[in-house]
Amino acid sequence: MRVSHSRTIRTRRINLRATDSPGAETTGISVTDFILDSACLQAEHVLADKREFIVSPKQWKVFVEALDRPAQIKPELARLFSETGVLERGSRK
Repeated sequence: MRVSHSRTIRTRRINLRATDSPGAETTGISVTDFILDSACLQAEHVLADKREFIVSPKQWKVFVEALDRPAQIKPELARLFSETGVLERGSRK
């Protein structure tokens, strides 16, 4: 699984030496990309576990407005959820 990296200006440098990683070899990516992907995935887990977010009054207002907007029907999702799942297809005889 590849973690997408945003295209932001990089301001920090990390220097380290590492031997080839069995994980990188298995996935067919460089050790550098493997380490970066692993770090980004860990950061996502840390943020997902965060329960409390502190925002400014302006950010809170924008957030509440987004929650209050009417739901929009996404035709692609409606079609996807109406289809029989892969696991369900195999169990019907």
